[in-house]
Amino acid sequence: MSQKVGRPKAENPKDIRYSVRLDAETEIKLQKYCEEHGITKGEAIRQGIHLLLGEKK
Repeated sequence: MSQKVGRPKAENPKDIRYSVRLDAETEIKLQKYCEEHGITKGEAIRQGIHLLLGEKK
C-alpha cells in the first residue's frame, strides 16, 4: 500500500495569483497593518476584497 506523504490538500486552495503595484506609502501601511493584526499581506488583501464586495468572513 502506498502511504500519502506531504501536506493534506486544502479545503479552499489559493492557487490563483495576482500581481499588483503599490506606491511606497501604501506598502508601508499594508506592512504595518499586517504586523499589528498578525496576518499575511495576502490575507489582508483577501479581507479587503470581501469588504469591497460587502461579504462578511
